[in-house]
Amino acid sequence: MNAMKKMLRFIYINYILLKYGLDNLVWSTPLLRPLKILIIFFPWRWFRNNERPTGIAIREALEELGPIFVKFGQLLSTRQDLLPDDIASELTKLQDKVPPFASSIAKDMIEKSLNQPIEALFKEFDLTPIASASISQVHRATLFNGKEVVVKVLRPNLRQQIKQDLGLLESFAKALQHVRSFKRFKPLEIVHEIRSTLLDEIDLLKEAANASQLKRNFSNQNILYVPEVYWDYCRKDVLVIERIEGVRISDIDTLNAHHMNLKCLAERGVEIFFTQVFRDCFFHADMHPGNIFADTQNPSNPGYIAVDFGIMGTLDPIDQRYLAENFLAFFERDYRRVATLHIESGWVPKHTSIGAFESAIRTVCEPIFEKPLKNISFAQTLLRLFQVARKFDMEIQPQLLLLQKTLVSVEGLGRQLYPDLDLWTTAKPFLEKWLKDHYSPKKMLRTIKQKIPKWANEAIEIPDTLHEALQYWQSHVRPYMQHTASQKVKANALTTRSVAYISLGCTLILTATMIGLHTLPEIFLAHWGLPLSGLCAAIGVFCLRRKAG
Repeated sequence: MNAMKKMLRFIYINYILLKYGLDNLVWSTPLLRPLKILIIFFPWRWFRNNERPTGIAIREALEELGPIFVKFGQLLSTRQDLLPDDIASELTKLQDKVPPFASSIAKDMIEKSLNQPIEALFKEFDLTPIASASISQVHRATLFNGKEVVVKVLRPNLRQQIKQDLGLLESFAKALQHVRSFKRFKPLEIVHEIRSTLLDEIDLLKEAANASQLKRNFSNQNILYVPEVYWDYCRKDVLVIERIEGVRISDIDTLNAHHMNLKCLAERGVEIFFTQVFRDCFFHADMHPGNIFADTQNPSNPGYIAVDFGIMGTLDPIDQRYLAENFLAFFERDYRRVATLHIESGWVPKHTSIGAFESAIRTVCEPIFEKPLKNISFAQTLLRLFQVARKFDMEIQPQLLLLQKTLVSVEGLGRQLYPDLDLWTTAKPFLEKWLKDHYSPKKMLRTIKQKIPKWANEAIEIPDTLHEALQYWQSHVRPYMQHTASQKVKANALTTRSVAYISLGCTLILTATMIGLHTLPEIFLAHWGLPLSGLCAAIGVFCLRRKAG
């Protein structure tokens, strides 16, 4: 980044912070509090009287700093484990609405990306945007086959601006890395995480791929509809997707006018969320009211329509299982199990005292669970757990925090639709069924079958591996153990037992593999399975007979 541009941008950012009375924000945090005396050298503090609450001031400053800082604030709002409640709450109110850029620029960008004039691409194209946000703006269009679509176009010079602002944030984060009280928050990792999220969001090909994946995941269900992606018209700067018709999920009056079953709609939102997380490990992580619509075609059995797939969350199978078990342990108020799961998963250090962690969780959760279940916020309870775990040096888990933020949105929307929504009761049967299916014999057999090709390839290498191991033993290990007769006997016995155990283990593995292969051609068993099993058994017998001789 050009040094002069960087300096000018830094000065402008500082000016906005001063304007909103935020120059003391950094000094109020524990990491830099020892340096607070330096504020006496800032003359603008001598005369200013600012009455804005800190959270509101931050939100307004970010909005004035422009689209990139708005998006930064929105992403930072997902890190409620790091922020005071009032600031986190205000950041969730950030409005991602900015004035549209010139339609002529949008038209030029589309033509440049698709290498054709707009008239050759679309039968109709509305130059007036229907939406404008910090990342892009959206236009209506019609394809020549009559399909109605929307065209999303990135803002001009967006990548350059993001690079510039992230450079400043990274410089600040590097400085914070050396402050002892802030090290565990890993500020540089947070900036890198935000960088990765932003760069993903401004790659519209990735958004198209996300939409395509989510659509495929729900292709056999009518609870969530995902618009079709028109890949021939998609580039990094342009996304063309099916235009949908629905009612914004927050428009309760219109939903009532369509006689929608709001209780069913609220519970279905919870079902969709848990299906994405625990069936697919892939979830829509930007489920605010502007991105979720209700399908009005079947009011008594309504479904959802989702848009904007720039931010998606993923979970690996290990985190998925621990999360499911954590939720169920919460339902049962089994705090020791919650503590144990956090340690087993590696979310908190192995040396953590289970008793102390359990006690801390109980202290936070018991007052919450004394309320009626319908009045308990599932998402806020999860957040409180993260805050407790943070005191026990919990490693930051970005995907879990993204999930918690999404759960806040799902729960909030659900209770807006149906105030008596009991998310706990709705979720518990789903989680119990998931765990039952996850540990079922059918699931285990399916897992074994998935691993068969890998095991088969490894089995072919077993004889060579055993031969190499025996050669190494004979040439390197055994000579050192022959200086006494007793040690020689021990070495021979150990060698024989080791090889025999390895051979027996290989035989058992191959036998188990062949049991799972009952659906595969029998010729595979005859040509590979049985000879390999026999080979392993023969090696074991040979070693035992050699010992006996």
